Amino acid sequence: MTPIAVELPKAYRLLNHGPTVLVSSAHGARRNVMAAAWNMALDYTPAKVCVVIDKATFTRELVDASGEFVLNVPQRDQAAAVLAAGHRSGREIADRDEGSDKFAALGLDTWPASRVAAPLVAGCLAWLECRLIAEPHNQQVYDLYIGEVLAAWADPRAFAHGHWLPDAAPSLHYIAGGSFFETGPVLNLPLR
Repeated sequence: MTPIAVELPKAYRLLNHGPTVLVSSAHGARRNVMAAAWNMALDYTPAKVCVVIDKATFTRELVDASGEFVLNVPQRDQAAAVLAAGHRSGREIADRDEGSDKFAALGLDTWPASRVAAPLVAGCLAWLECRLIAEPHNQQVYDLYIGEVLAAWADPRAFAHGHWLPDAAPSLHYIAGGSFFETGPVLNLPLR
């Protein structure tokens, strides 16, 4: 599978149905991944997204240092890794096993992004490469990070011509306690 480019004004459609995402980050030789259920599209042009990244996370340390991150939209086959990414500390993995990172510990394959240093997680439905828009008050008080989408990609089996495909693998929506919802069948209504 080769990802297809997504027009940046349509990048919000990769997130507007509210999926849980994997946030990947990198700075220097260090990299990390975490799960985030609290994210959303913010604007069309330029395309912007928001994600909550807690102060205690290794991901936040790397995003603050690099000024960039990737939102990866995982699917059903990745649910166990998404849950583990939300419950294991990348800092502890790196400290315990020098040269290892959370991607390796969780068995997540990656490939390089086109515009940022943070890697893309293989097997996802979509990827949004983001540059941090610094908002120190929001970051410190609300843990809210805003990113300008520099590049957006989608699996062509899931998203094409600016829309999610009806037979695509469903995205995950975390509802706590180790439980997820998945997107369901498409309901098409006529536009008025």
